[in-house]
Amino acid sequence: MIKKVEHVALMATNMDESIAFYTEKFGFEVRDRGETAVRELTFLSHKNQPGFEIELVRDLNPGKEYSASGIVNHLAFTVENMEEAIAYYKNLGITFQSDEPNKSIDGSKIIFFYGPNNELLQLVQPVNRGGN
Repeated sequence: MIKKVEHVALMATNMDESIAFYTEKFGFEVRDRGETAVRELTFLSHKNQPGFEIELVRDLNPGKEYSASGIVNHLAFTVENMEEAIAYYKNLGITFQSDEPNKSIDGSKIIFFYGPNNELLQLVQPVNRGGN
């Protein structure tokens, strides 16, 4: 039985650039970094989200791209105040896809932007879901 979400794997074209993006802009920390015979891997953790990680994956052998085996549409991060978060991340050089946040079907505020590998990322300010 499933106990929790473990990690999400994102394909990286430049590992150092991807690590810098997630650590400098979002406060993730490198838990582990290394290589197998075919790919470079980095696991990033965050103090506010214990038990969940981002796995960055970079293919080392051109022509055998691991990324062809699947796609993740986007990775979303929770924020407490959308307007403050937008201002903060704009100051760090993030360009958002829209000038203002949109509303999700449950009333949550959402806004999208891209990471260094053209991965789609999202900020979410959830509505009160009974203590969540």
